[in-house]
Amino acid sequence: MSIETYEGVVEHGQIKLKNGLRLRERTTVYVVVPEPQTVVRPTVHTPRLANPQQADDFKMEIIEVSPDAKL
Repeated sequence: MSIETYEGVVEHGQIKLKNGLRLRERTTVYVVVPEPQTVVRPTVHTPRLANPQQADDFKMEIIEVSPDAKL
């Protein structure tokens, strides 16, 4: 028994092979349906303070540096 593989889609309950390929009437076929691929989206969690009263401890000071400053 030889095996050939063709790709197709189901449209209106019928299997349509790509490129308009047609098989002979009464051809024995086996249908293999792959699992749908799921996309795992990364989740970014934002930090939360256990004690919101500590928010002042995390304030940042921004210092502007002159573009001609020497390092």
